[in-house]
Amino acid sequence: MTSDDPSDDPALARLSAALGAIGTDPAKRGLPPVERWNPEHCGDIDIRIAADGTWFHNGSPIRRPKLVKLFASILRREPDGSTVLVTPAERVRIQVDDAPFAAVEMAVEGAGEARRIAFRTNVDDLVPAGAEHRLRFEDGAEGLKPYLHVRRDLWALVSRPLTYDLVEMGEARAIDGQEWFGLWAGGHFHRIAPAGEAA
Repeated sequence: MTSDDPSDDPALARLSAALGAIGTDPAKRGLPPVERWNPEHCGDIDIRIAADGTWFHNGSPIRRPKLVKLFASILRREPDGSTVLVTPAERVRIQVDDAPFAAVEMAVEGAGEARRIAFRTNVDDLVPAGAEHRLRFEDGAEGLKPYLHVRRDLWALVSRPLTYDLVEMGEARAIDGQEWFGLWAGGHFHRIAPAGEAA
């Protein structure tokens, strides 16, 4: 068996079986209500989501996009900051190097306060930036790192090329007496940095 086949790992096989039992197909049924499921914690599983959004199992990439999308639909962030895969019967912790999703494509319409921006993640979530799906910006070792809120305190790291596009759309705006550099999207001003630090 290959390492990305769920049948070679009992925990993955159980998760896959549970997904089949609840009929989880995010494209057809919407996302499962993971926030309402509270099974016992069943330990860790050797799954890692790399910073670029690639999923690994036992050190090897999971090469089945459908399986990755199914598991992505049952991700949940716990109060302690850990990330788990959860079904009605099981909860297992996984490792996330940075963010659990990656924002890989972006579409922009309009400008200024009328601008709308929609992102596609690596698991084909379509997310419109706005007050509910806000952008936040952090300073990382390699420079500015934007994140997009996808759902339930789960974020997508915006790819480097898209980061440059976002910064190009930036403008200064006074908020509570302080000048901020940021951008409009979805009727919301997303702060990048205080204007003096954005140069």
